[in-house]
Amino acid sequence: MGGIAYITAFHASISRNNVLINANMLDASRQNGVRRFLFSSSACVYNQSKQKNADVTPLREEDVFPADPEPGYGWEKLFAEQLCSYYCKDYGIDVRIARFHNVYGPIGTYQGGKEKAPAAICRKVALAEDGGEIEVWGDGEQTRSFMYVDDCVEGLIRIMASGYHDPLNLGTDELVTINRLVDLVASIAGKHITAHHKLSGAQGVRGRNSDNTRLRKVLGWEPSIRLEQGLAATYEWIASQLRAEVPKRVSASAAAD
Repeated sequence: MGGIAYITAFHASISRNNVLINANMLDASRQNGVRRFLFSSSACVYNQSKQKNADVTPLREEDVFPADPEPGYGWEKLFAEQLCSYYCKDYGIDVRIARFHNVYGPIGTYQGGKEKAPAAICRKVALAEDGGEIEVWGDGEQTRSFMYVDDCVEGLIRIMASGYHDPLNLGTDELVTINRLVDLVASIAGKHITAHHKLSGAQGVRGRNSDNTRLRKVLGWEPSIRLEQGLAATYEWIASQLRAEVPKRVSASAAAD
């Protein structure tokens, strides 16, 4: 998968590849006596009609039905959730289903088209001059919640140790606009940055947030790393990668000359 531009442009290949991966992994697990199986699902499974407002009501696990997930990727994830439940019922595989809400952090994709919003904004701000401008798709008022990778790992460990088989949200309920995300990254970078809004760019649903009521009930825990903290670590890593690429770009230019 990848960022919003990628998952809206390649419905067939994303759906085919993920269906094959998930179906084959489940059946290989059945054939080889795997005791516990984790499926990494996505908030993209949720009904799109519940995500039309930026001030979105946090999504509960049951809000997935009646089904109207995002095209391609969302439908594939919802189908795979159902397949996991069938393998649990018919073959006794001890499944776990985690619905990720926008995971981000260092050592992730930050360029090339498959990066997600936090990484893309970190890259753009790192490359921009102080007082410069970066491109933001849409009006920037679309909203999301973002979960730092350390919280994601902790959540997965706890979910795997639980006895819960049904889908479970794994994300924060800290709702933020994309414009606010730009401001946070710019502040971390110590730069004054202006957003140039590209209204024709892919945007996805208008608003999405995680309802963690069931997560707290099942695990007695929820993600707690604040967005500012996670972005600071993410920005520094991406900026360091870009700084390391400068000699390569200079060398390539000199060779071309």
